[in-house]
Amino acid sequence: MTDTNSTFEIGLIGLGRMGGNMRERMRGAGLTVVGYDRNPDVSDAASLEDLVAKLRAPRKIWVMVPAGEPTRQTVEQLGELLEAGDVVVDGGNSKYTDDKVHADKLAEKGIGFVDAGVSGGVWGLKNGYALMVGGDPEHVALVQPAFDALKPPGEFGYVHAGSVGAGHFAKMVHNGIEYGMMQAYAEGYELLAATEVTTDVPAIFKSWREGTVIRSWLLDLLDAALSADPKLDKVRGWAEDSGEGRWTIEAAIDHAVPMPVITASLFARFASRQDDSPAMKVVASLRNQFGGHAILPETAAGTQTGEGAGATSGTTERSG
Repeated sequence: MTDTNSTFEIGLIGLGRMGGNMRERMRGAGLTVVGYDRNPDVSDAASLEDLVAKLRAPRKIWVMVPAGEPTRQTVEQLGELLEAGDVVVDGGNSKYTDDKVHADKLAEKGIGFVDAGVSGGVWGLKNGYALMVGGDPEHVALVQPAFDALKPPGEFGYVHAGSVGAGHFAKMVHNGIEYGMMQAYAEGYELLAATEVTTDVPAIFKSWREGTVIRSWLLDLLDAALSADPKLDKVRGWAEDSGEGRWTIEAAIDHAVPMPVITASLFARFASRQDDSPAMKVVASLRNQFGGHAILPETAAGTQTGEGAGATSGTTERSG
């Protein structure tokens, strides 16, 4: 028998900025959510053992902790505490290859496993979270009320993408596409800002928000950023990568799928972290050797990097 919202219970591990908002959204839909976090000020349970004890079987526990070792340790601990028929959901940004490992270990004790790619960030509490889910249908069904509460209203925003690993694989590709979109907006911004022909770059981006084929939520966010800081003077040109862009390219190599745009966008982020590119020093030296082209001194080269090449990479972070 499927739980209704009034009888559905779920445990949620990790109550940071995203996990805390997810707890609030599920509670707003009438679900009972018992949260655990190492910060006692936000936690509903004193420990993982206490969290498990507060839930009725079959227990559903959603893990929202950093990918990698924190997630692995948490899943292992839950494997010792839960019973056959219970289900663990990994809602973090884990690599999809980790999911099969977790699922197999839990399956030895009859515990189900579902991987959920979650997108929505700080806006998810209000607008809902896009959910990409992987796992056996019977395990997904046990958690369905939580998915229904978290997803945006309407027809879209949720997909059971396939077997274990499919949810995180879909989210990985989603983030790879996001890299490419942000880089395209970034390069467009830099070109508009570099010419004297256009005089109001923020207004141009604002005008694209309606009626154009490149309108998107990312464009809306870029418009908000430019409204607050028209020349982006308050932002340093440094862009990190979460890891999912790299995993997307690795998967593309494994499957012989060409991804020139997403690959270039990832490399642009790497370039953003170089104040004075070692590779460009080689290029400058070679141009001097074969053509006698001038070499700028170290200080001048650094200035040029900040105003020229650095601007390209800088817009990568500014757009996102």
